[in-house]
Amino acid sequence: MSQSTPQAVVERALELSRADACMVLVEETSTANLRWAGNSLTTNGVTRGRTVTVVALAGQGDAVSVGVRARSGLRDDELPDLVAAAEAAAAEATPLADARPLAEPAAAGSGGSWDAPAAATDISVFGDFAPGLGRAFSASAAAGRALYGYAEHGVTSTFYGSSTGVRLRHDQPTGTVELNAKSPASENGGHSAWVGRATRDFTDIDMGALQAELDRRMEWATRRVDLPAGRYETLLPPTAVADMLVNMYWSMGADDAAEGRTVFSGPEGGTRLGERLARLPLTLYSDPAEPGLECTPFVLADGPGRDITAFDNGLPLRRTEWLSAGELSALAQTRASAERTGLPMTGRIDNLVLEESGATATLDDMVARTERGLLVTCLWYIRQVDPQSLLLTGLTRDGVYLVEDGRVTGAVNNFRFNESPVSLLERATEAGAAIPALSRELGDYFPRTAMPPLRIPDFNMSTVSQAS
Repeated sequence: MSQSTPQAVVERALELSRADACMVLVEETSTANLRWAGNSLTTNGVTRGRTVTVVALAGQGDAVSVGVRARSGLRDDELPDLVAAAEAAAAEATPLADARPLAEPAAAGSGGSWDAPAAATDISVFGDFAPGLGRAFSASAAAGRALYGYAEHGVTSTFYGSSTGVRLRHDQPTGTVELNAKSPASENGGHSAWVGRATRDFTDIDMGALQAELDRRMEWATRRVDLPAGRYETLLPPTAVADMLVNMYWSMGADDAAEGRTVFSGPEGGTRLGERLARLPLTLYSDPAEPGLECTPFVLADGPGRDITAFDNGLPLRRTEWLSAGELSALAQTRASAERTGLPMTGRIDNLVLEESGATATLDDMVARTERGLLVTCLWYIRQVDPQSLLLTGLTRDGVYLVEDGRVTGAVNNFRFNESPVSLLERATEAGAAIPALSRELGDYFPRTAMPPLRIPDFNMSTVSQAS
């Protein structure tokens, strides 16, 4: 492994480069994790790693081609070969129409201290969390249930340097915890429930509250109710809303919309910018400085792309409203696509918040106002069916409950659903207060979200699922 600092690797790679322009990214990553099953810890570990990416540009103006090469576990003496490989790839590549001059220092954003050592984590990050987990094991065993799950904390320090003189670094802490409680099959066929949270440092994880929520959901399941497929008034908690909205966010590319490829394409060309998409005055936004969801404040990409590109690396990212009071107000754009659409560049940001101003209702408040409906605690195996409507299909998992006369009265069989997050926003009749929410399926890739619970009057449970 390299013994040089990440800053020294960036500088040395730029010195070695003979390309017309060059970018270097060094990612230093450390992780700590705990895994448990059957009310007992099974594994724990700590890892460290480094990845070096060289992006070489050949040509000028409209005839720029790009070569990208990345390697982990790189020794110092292997760096010249990596730089040469990126340059060789650039020489063989086809020129890109979206090439733009690299940012100069005056136009670049700001980051952390360039000279500081890479940040790191270790197993001590679980110092306050682990005792609570131990108490949860004892409580679950006493209740005749088994607790399964995983907790991970990681810190990635990314160092970015370019041949134009930009030097930026960002330290990103990311933590998640997911817990499953399972009852034996002898108890009404068995039942399972899931809860999950995202965190920056585990100091805000209340293990007692997570255990209490699991206990409550398991108690709900002591009565089993079988229901047929159909459309049901459905309450989606923030975690399930995150599953749907992250899928929507990833589809909000300006180029694809302008070319008529997505649900955000205008019926007669162009995009749906300015059109009202949500019945409620919902605002969907991303902000690198959002408290508790802080993320990289500048563009950081390891290659060219349609919605995010290395040509824009280093440019500042600021709060962007994708929906403003229910209206589509922005789509993800590079400098190149912004020139084509005539709209400002709006780079992708690594967090997402949906909120209705003034909304204060909790999920429990919304349950109390429900005459009859479903509470769907999490979604799974979500796949896109039709990009033109953003129709998604997937399964319910680990907790579908029947709500009657303002209270949860039992657990319901699982379903396959067919829904579009855009259509859900069009039809939602109530939104509660936004809270931090970990997407069940996508939280490993996009953990920084805050969502409200939503009431959907006619959520489409297309078929009964045998999954359990």
